[in-house]
Amino acid sequence: MMNLMHWRLLVAVADHGSITAAAERVGMTQSAASQAMAGMESTLGAQLFTRAPRQTLPTALGLSVIEQARVMLGALQAIRSTVDEARPMLRGSLRIASFPMVLATFLTPLLQRFAQLYPGIDVTTLEVTDNEVNTLLDAGLIDLGVVLNPKPERNATVLGRDNWLAVLPQAHALAQRPADATLTLEELLQQPFVLATGGCTANARSLAAEAGLTLADIRVQVREWSSAFSLVRDGIGVTLVPEVTLPVQRQGLRVMPLAVPLHREFSLVASQTCPPSVAARALLKTLAD
Repeated sequence: MMNLMHWRLLVAVADHGSITAAAERVGMTQSAASQAMAGMESTLGAQLFTRAPRQTLPTALGLSVIEQARVMLGALQAIRSTVDEARPMLRGSLRIASFPMVLATFLTPLLQRFAQLYPGIDVTTLEVTDNEVNTLLDAGLIDLGVVLNPKPERNATVLGRDNWLAVLPQAHALAQRPADATLTLEELLQQPFVLATGGCTANARSLAAEAGLTLADIRVQVREWSSAFSLVRDGIGVTLVPEVTLPVQRQGLRVMPLAVPLHREFSLVASQTCPPSVAARALLKTLAD
């Protein structure tokens, strides 16, 4: 049976032209090397070298076999180099902060894939508001955080995006428009309004401010999107929500797109106070791939 040592010996004999020198090169005795070479030729059923008193030279077939042996040994070295380079990523820990909706919808599938690729990296997730994400990042207490609409200088990796949609009571006058109708942001904000924030700084109030508009009549302000949908069903007012927050059951609600679409983008960013860890770079690469 031929093992890795046999193939190394084969290449060493070709390189040195001598079984004695090759044996020394691979750490074998001369007699063991001679027996190994004879065993290889017996196993293959072909002569690989011609022996002379002072030189051992490959036959034509031997040259072909040696070439393939070099390829095999080179591939093995490449495998070892790959493992050595990846070794820092085989163990470690990763701390990620996100607001709940993105964590459940977009981040969880990514982390499941990451766990398959890097089972030795322990990932801890924190559910916080977007303001808290930035605070934790600035303090260097987490490796990565999900940030809404990050500034270009944050060197962010996009995790996902969704559109803002109007949600009205089914009986609302604006909800009687045709199925393919849209609403302008201005006419939506003029209605009695249920302001939902989801614990984020990006919400209907901030969108209104960016557009130079105001929320004229806020009837209720809530944190949870589910609470906003219940209030809209009860006819308290209309609201503006990210698409990902829409309930599966929409009885009593009319969902309408904006005439000029608005979207929010959420991205993974690293702390600006220290370079990304090896584990953080591995996760960002997984997302990019």
